[in-house]
Amino acid sequence: MLVLRKAPNFVAPAVVNGKDIVKDFSLSQYLGEKYVVFFTYPKDFSGVCPTELWAFQEKLAEFEKRNCAVVACSTDTEETHLAWLNTPRNKNGIEGVTFPIVADTAKTIAKNYGILGGYEDYDEEGCATFVGNPIALRGTFIIDKEGTVFHESINHFLLARDIDEVLRNLDALIYFQSTGQACLANWKNKELNKKNVAEYLNTK
Repeated sequence: MLVLRKAPNFVAPAVVNGKDIVKDFSLSQYLGEKYVVFFTYPKDFSGVCPTELWAFQEKLAEFEKRNCAVVACSTDTEETHLAWLNTPRNKNGIEGVTFPIVADTAKTIAKNYGILGGYEDYDEEGCATFVGNPIALRGTFIIDKEGTVFHESINHFLLARDIDEVLRNLDALIYFQSTGQACLANWKNKELNKKNVAEYLNTK
């Protein structure tokens, strides 16, 4: 479990702005500046995954209002990410997605975040093998501005996330760090709903 620990840092290729490949993307660029929602998904060009990336993109302005960066990651290559980004939605692509998508081809990010869908082992002849699926589960990590993980959840490959619930947990973190008050069951930030988020943050 990573909650209350520093989010594992990494340097890896990513596609940013829906079109540009960068070779040295890192979450460290947000330290001291932004909250981060870092989420992993199993595969590009799959059936369930594009629905999540569409949903995050549709709510991206809400995350940005909260001074939060959204970053996705799978074990596909950056070239595959780019090809998927260039594929229209009606062909199961994610054209129009603008948040960064990290390429974890070495699977070290998945291992460090505890969301790889299986584990390495050896067979009876001593040959390396893999038990399970060597791809990412649906992990969601909410990280504060100091790089500490305050929320994590991990779903099965076939269970997609509720993006509004991710926003609710981000609001809870912001509220807690702004006021020092706990968030009880079914908490909703009514203050945030009543006023502009930026205005709320500036008063705390």
